[in-house]
Amino acid sequence: MNTASARPGDPIRIPYGSDPSQFGELHLPTGTRRPGTAVVIHGGFWRAAYGLDLGTPLAADLAARGWVAWNLEYRRVGDGGGWSATFDDIAAGIDALAGIASSGAHGALDLARVVAIGHSAGGHLATWAAARPALGSGSPMDFAAGSVALTGVVSQAGVLDLEKAVRGGVGGTAVQDLLGGEPGDVADRYRIADPTRQLPLGIPVHCVHGDQDGNVPLDQSVDYVAAATAAGDTAVLHEIQGDHFALIDVGSPAWTTVVELLPSLLG
Repeated sequence: MNTASARPGDPIRIPYGSDPSQFGELHLPTGTRRPGTAVVIHGGFWRAAYGLDLGTPLAADLAARGWVAWNLEYRRVGDGGGWSATFDDIAAGIDALAGIASSGAHGALDLARVVAIGHSAGGHLATWAAARPALGSGSPMDFAAGSVALTGVVSQAGVLDLEKAVRGGVGGTAVQDLLGGEPGDVADRYRIADPTRQLPLGIPVHCVHGDQDGNVPLDQSVDYVAAATAAGDTAVLHEIQGDHFALIDVGSPAWTTVVELLPSLLG
């Protein structure tokens, strides 16, 4: 895989594992870099039919605005993903930023402030990743050991309550396919994978969600913000006009809402 860009401004593809889906694309500003680093995690109901090209316009726009953006690919259901490979990859892909920074090959990366921006299934994975520091205790899998901690999350129409998503048929059987069964069959997996059950996180979470979303119900964000706030976290709902995909249209007011959150999260 390429580890150097052909031209300034081109994304730099960097592997973090040996599987073809274990890589990210680093988008670097061509001018002065703003503080912090953004991790972009694409959606697609965790399925192999959808890839990081969904996140490419977002990462490119962030870099054009001065932020370093790490557009993360991962194994999805149908290409070796599911439990626990998808979660392993998100953890390893975020931690890979430490190695990229220490190499010095791409200039200084500010890892003191790292915000994950995830859409749909990516919103689930971004919010889940923020809970990693607590996931080692009492868990059959130790996701906690990590070298890069998230300091904020922007969930764009995230699937944040997995059991509720199963009951509502969100994505058909997408959640069951990800976790390998129904909640009653693999209860430990749901407990570990569900962002709502990891509260409090101790970092701010902003949930941006369209009022006309026909893919992921708005109440996924409404209920998460209510639960997070009750647990003592800083969580804010930003209900915007638009459907599920307005959030990843960089020319839309929905994306402007996301961008306007970043100075307070990244400095």
